[in-house]
Amino acid sequence: MAIPVVVVGDVATDVVVMPSGAPAPGSDRPAAIRSRGGGAGANVAFHLARLGAPTLLAGCIGDDAAGAGLAAELTAAGVELRLRVVPGTATGTIVSLVEPDGQRSMLADRGANLALRPADVPAPAAGGHLHLSGYTLLDPGPREAGLAALAAARAAGCTVSVDPASIGPLGAYGVDRWLADTAAATMVLPNADEARLLTGCADPTDAARALAGRHAAVAVTLGPDGALWAAGERLVHRPARPAAVVDTTGAGDAFTAGLLAVWLDDPQGDPAVALGAGLARAADVVERAGAR
Repeated sequence: MAIPVVVVGDVATDVVVMPSGAPAPGSDRPAAIRSRGGGAGANVAFHLARLGAPTLLAGCIGDDAAGAGLAAELTAAGVELRLRVVPGTATGTIVSLVEPDGQRSMLADRGANLALRPADVPAPAAGGHLHLSGYTLLDPGPREAGLAALAAARAAGCTVSVDPASIGPLGAYGVDRWLADTAAATMVLPNADEARLLTGCADPTDAARALAGRHAAVAVTLGPDGALWAAGERLVHRPARPAAVVDTTGAGDAFTAGLLAVWLDDPQGDPAVALGAGLARAADVVERAGAR
């Protein structure tokens, strides 16, 4: 795969907390706690680079050891970095609370990621691809940078993929506003809940079809039920790969990278192959703690 990809999005440390036993309010609960590289943009860039895509990541980190360590990890994975160090600001941190069934809730301190500005986003090469993490649009700080990235990609004739990020912030941001901001995206990659929110359709299949009326391609992740692809009148479903689920953190980002690596290499190819590649990458990630 030789199509250059610019990823714009968050870089963060994931603090993965895996408690055991029943909740114990006012007392102690044993837990395994690990720190891992995270951030939706960084996760996608990491996996794309590992899959052989020439990948540049644009974002912000703090002037701290965490930021330096994350930059080193991404460089070692083959990601070209365009990360601005924000003085006096901490690198983003996400606490991911993973329950015994593998499901998780997150506490987010986005830190330096909120300082992203249009000048931090490089103009993509003509014929390249932009992947924009939806978190970039959902806060007033980095929003202008996200919009600038979308405008630059359109001007360069690039394909564009966007993920809606998270249903809570997305709902607060506003569906109509989101749809207007991302109208020119080639591909959107929501999960089932996000697809329902964006369309008002209760069934993910109907939601995928509705979004395909706005975008050239749509990939909807369905958790343990796999994923859907919608493009025009075509709808394709692939089941999830069997996996011993430990932690679902970053599964969506891994799916995005796996799918994009195949789709960008052959946009007219069989979407079932692209879905399968995304689901395989996600299955690999959920079998261990952390997003990558």
